[in-house]
Amino acid sequence: MKSILSASLVDLLRSVKDKEVSVSEINALYRERSAELNSKFNAYLTLSPEIDTASIQLAVKDNFCTQGMRTTASSKVLDAFVPEYSSTVTNRLNSHGFSLLGKTNMDAWAHGSSTETSDYGPSKNPWDTSKMPGGSSGGSAVAVAAGLSVAAIGSETAGSIRLPASWCGIVGFKPTYGRVSRYGVVAMGSSFDCPGPMTRTVEDAAYLLGLIAGHDPYDATSSEKPIANYQELMKSGKKYKIGVPQEYLEGLPDGVRQSIDASLKLLEKIGHSVKKIHLLDPAYSISVYTILQRAEVSSNLGRYDGIRYGAGRDTFGQEAKRRIMLGTYTLAHGYYDAYYKNAQKVRTLIIDDFARAFHEVDIIAGPTTPVTAMLLGESEKYPFFGELMDRLAEPTALAGLPAISIPCGLDESGMPVGLQFMGPQFEEGRILDLAYQYERETNKFDGIIEKGLSKWA
Repeated sequence: MKSILSASLVDLLRSVKDKEVSVSEINALYRERSAELNSKFNAYLTLSPEIDTASIQLAVKDNFCTQGMRTTASSKVLDAFVPEYSSTVTNRLNSHGFSLLGKTNMDAWAHGSSTETSDYGPSKNPWDTSKMPGGSSGGSAVAVAAGLSVAAIGSETAGSIRLPASWCGIVGFKPTYGRVSRYGVVAMGSSFDCPGPMTRTVEDAAYLLGLIAGHDPYDATSSEKPIANYQELMKSGKKYKIGVPQEYLEGLPDGVRQSIDASLKLLEKIGHSVKKIHLLDPAYSISVYTILQRAEVSSNLGRYDGIRYGAGRDTFGQEAKRRIMLGTYTLAHGYYDAYYKNAQKVRTLIIDDFARAFHEVDIIAGPTTPVTAMLLGESEKYPFFGELMDRLAEPTALAGLPAISIPCGLDESGMPVGLQFMGPQFEEGRILDLAYQYERETNKFDGIIEKGLSKWA
């Protein structure tokens, strides 16, 4: 059973095909572990009623609608909501032979970067249960890192996949905006939201991305560009020009900086060129994202009035109320031009800044987050905690670019450090290729993921 726990999704699929292990054995292990350990981590809000013996079960963030299974977005507003349809992402997983193990905890409405705004209590980091897992896809990250699921699906608005992947020591992939359908996903920021895989290996991320990506007639923002064979592209072994924005390195703690520096030296050692570049200060992205995201939140949450489904508006948590009020303010007559309109202009400048950088380099690399996992409760000290923790992810989110976070070391306290690669729009294969080369060179990230699993083996 331990070999199942340490195996990647792709390895398990091969083992099932070779009849070395059965689907029922795989699902039984993860179901038993989830039942036993979920009380320690609060990773799942709902578990499927039975073990599936025909298809491997995966974890899915609780903002993806699932027909016949409760979908709450971690808000008591939707405590009793059972959708009559499923999201495109979960439908595509089902069509490729996967089923649902459970729905994972998250920041309520995806508002946050700690999973502490969940109306059902915070998830806890498997590396140290006194610390946050990050968010908003914290439950999905915890499920993978603690061995409660072989892989999971999360969603990202601006760091909600990459941040918890970094803090929990796993792989988190954010696709290009529009590469994966948002249909059936509870909307947070409609011009930002991106579903994506959270896994133990780069190949698992490439495999799952290939299953869920592609045009969807139910989502007008989904791209009609054909999807590539990401598992093939990640094995090209090309050598890349890698740019390191100096603005992303300012003020890093020693443990994070040392891990990033060591990773960049390793990339140079295996034949890639690494050069210093400059991008707009991420502080601009914090301001722009805060204004635009709050405006979209105020619009998206306006539909939850308790009339057709869900509880009344008095059930909203404090974070949702704050975001609704700020978003409504920025869209109000007399303030729209000063805030929302100007923020859209700066967003265009950020997009142009990345386009300029990608004329110089193939891929941009840097830390995923400015710090490693913080203690539970620390988020209450910062009015804009999420924006501060996600400040190195927000620029690419504003530009709609693909990015991946992979483990690259441990800090002085033994907590995982994340390295991110960012690429041009629809160049998912390029960053998967570089991440896979790093993974192979470090022999699966120097065993960081397995070290995390071993704590709860």
